[in-house]
Order: sequence, then structure tokens, then C-alpha cells
Amino acid sequence: MADCLFCRIIAGEIPSKRAFENERIFAFHDIQPGAPTHVLLVPKRHIAGLDNATAADAALLGELQLEAARLAKELGLANGYRTVLNVGPDAGQSVFHIHLHLLGGRHLAWPPG
Repeated sequence: MADCLFCRIIAGEIPSKRAFENERIFAFHDIQPGAPTHVLLVPKRHIAGLDNATAADAALLGELQLEAARLAKELGLANGYRTVLNVGPDAGQSVFHIHLHLLGGRHLAWPPG
């Protein structure tokens, strides 16, 4: 989508600090981090949000989680990390391209928000 911020980042139109990339996923460091480590994992194919995903997207959604776990190890988050999918404005989703937050590097309180 031409007007999607994350599609433009994936296309290289907007600079980012890349953490990982393969043929399906682009991961980059958040410019407004909520923790010392804050990476966004984004499917290259535009899906507006989890509520727009279908059964055909199940493997891709699983791959996002598994890649987050691999990145967490690579980034030294041995003491723990959190993955988060915000869905809709009330949950804090501000970019409507599904993205998984990988947060770590400090104690993360519960409940969040």
C-alpha cells in the first residue's frame, strides 16, 4: 500500500535500522522504543491487523513469533522478553499494518498498560 508507513519502510523509501529480513518478514528497531530493546517484526505483505488475517496467514503469523524468539536470543534477552500484537486503536495500534513488538532489556511489569 502506497500510503502505509511500514510498507514504505519495507520498500526502503523511509530509512530504518534493520534487525532482520527474509523474503516474508522485515524487522527493524522502533524509533520510539518502549524498552531498551524494541524491535518491530512486520510481514512484507500488507495485512492491516490481526483482525484482518485469515487462516491462510497462520504460517506467517507463526513465523513472526519464531523469528522474534530467535532475535531475542541474538539480542541478548536471556532474562526474558515480551511479544505484543496491538489490534485496533483502543489497544494502541497506530500503524494499520500488522506488526509484532519484541520488547526486552528491562523488567516488564504486569499487567501492561
